[in-house]
Amino acid sequence: MTVRRLAPVDAQTLWMSAAVPNDQFLLYGFGGAMADPAGALDEIRRRACECADLSVRVRDTGAWRYPVWDRCAVDAAQFVTHPDGTWAGCLAAAARLVANQLDPWTHPWRLHVFPTVDGVPGVGAGCVVLLQISHALADGGRSSALAARLFGRPGAVPAVPAPAARGFVRRSFAAAQAHRRLVRDSDAGLVPPQADSRPALRSNTQSAGALSLRTLIRRRDQLPGTTTVTVGVLTAVSAALAGHLRDLGDDPALLGAEVPMAKPGVRRANNHYGNVGVGLYPHLPSDRRVQAIAADLLGRRRRASHPALAAEASAFAAIPAPLLRWGVGQFDPDRRSDTVVGNTVVSSVHRGAADLSFGGAPVVLTAGFPSLSPMMGVTHGVHGIGDTVAVSVHAAQSAIGDVDAYLDRLDHALG
Repeated sequence: MTVRRLAPVDAQTLWMSAAVPNDQFLLYGFGGAMADPAGALDEIRRRACECADLSVRVRDTGAWRYPVWDRCAVDAAQFVTHPDGTWAGCLAAAARLVANQLDPWTHPWRLHVFPTVDGVPGVGAGCVVLLQISHALADGGRSSALAARLFGRPGAVPAVPAPAARGFVRRSFAAAQAHRRLVRDSDAGLVPPQADSRPALRSNTQSAGALSLRTLIRRRDQLPGTTTVTVGVLTAVSAALAGHLRDLGDDPALLGAEVPMAKPGVRRANNHYGNVGVGLYPHLPSDRRVQAIAADLLGRRRRASHPALAAEASAFAAIPAPLLRWGVGQFDPDRRSDTVVGNTVVSSVHRGAADLSFGGAPVVLTAGFPSLSPMMGVTHGVHGIGDTVAVSVHAAQSAIGDVDAYLDRLDHALG
């Protein structure tokens, strides 16, 4: 891999991490305790050395230019072995790791290994591996592909092309023209309008107090609804979160979720997604709620496919580094808003077939815990591998109160 400068969206993610930590944590559970974790890690390290995107770190090139991805050796310090314990203890340890963010200028990923874990859902005694990875290096889909490469899935992870560096003024003019067309098409009903903002609720409280990670495991055919896994989980989150917030004194009538959605078109950055707002419609019966949520997601996809969004992305891809640095520097994490895109995040990624292994032990589940932010104190992850789906909760005490009470509601809503 030759030296490649960061795409603007990846640089923005990198620079924003100084104010809002955004490392991703990808959890994989394997059936059976590790008899030879050192040997298993040697194999993982060999695969990492063979993967161009896992043999890099960030190198700054001055305030007037974008940083670059520079080649570097995979280091032994990127592999951390933790004491044996329980599944609950493993999740508690992972929650503590959230405060220990990576330094992408040294290494943008780290692998945490829990060789013997009692109570792994579905298998009892097992092994848990947690991949911590800088969001600048990969979004949810790409980080899952890189993890799969480490755990033995054949085939290379497709390379991301070098970003465009010129044409900001021209592209900005084209984006402005395309936006006027989007407004006209929205007014004419040809594309769905922009999603409405929603009142901020307790779940949007700035994170304070203990951080908690929890998981619920289901088979795909156990999830509610007859559409997609994502819609089924959103339907359950609607019922559980609305009831929980109502008991905390909030009015969840306009409850909504922020959902990361892959962008259409060719990937031109490590991060190739956008967050969209969807209603959760807690007042509707379950069957109508499923239909309304599915319609909202379809509407967001239709709007995202409008040429104006591609023109906007093209202009952003050519933004000069000093201008973007200045813009990121204006962000104030302590600033509050009365309205939000969503009252929680629900991030859904299918991680493919159950064809991964670690030291010969087969994968049995995978989970993820979307980052919290100043205006988002409760997030949900929906991650599937094979026929197993993990629904995860990442929450701050200030935003959720009793996390186990909320988990009981969500468990019931999932069926």
